[in-house]
Amino acid sequence: MQKNKGIVRLFRAFKYSIAGFAAALKNEAAFRQEIALGVPLCVLAAFLDVPPLGKCALICSIFAVWIVELINSAIEECVNLASPGMHPYAKRAKDMASAAVFLAIASAIIVWTAVLLPDYF
Repeated sequence: MQKNKGIVRLFRAFKYSIAGFAAALKNEAAFRQEIALGVPLCVLAAFLDVPPLGKCALICSIFAVWIVELINSAIEECVNLASPGMHPYAKRAKDMASAAVFLAIASAIIVWTAVLLPDYF
C-alpha cells in the first residue's frame, strides 16, 4: 500500500485531527471543562493590556493544558484497551498521565499570575 504524500497527506492528517477533537469533546468531560474555561480565557488574553509576548504566553499556556489533556485521554484509551482489568502498571500509567495534566494546569496558573500580577494586582 502506497502512503499518501504532499497535500493529500496534509488533508488526511487534518481530517484525523478534527476527528480527535470531536472524540475528545464527545467522550471526555475534563476536556470539555478545560475548553469551556480556556476559550474565554484566550479571548480575554487577546484583549488584556499586556505586551504581545505576554498575550502569547497566556494563550499558549491554555493550549498546553489542552494538548496534555488530549495526550492523557489517548493514554487512558490505550491503557483501557490493553488492560481492561485492574493492573498496577495500568493504574501507574493513568496516574502519571493525570499528573502531567495537573502540572500543565499549575503551569498555566503560574504563567497567568506572572503576566497579570504586575499590571493588574
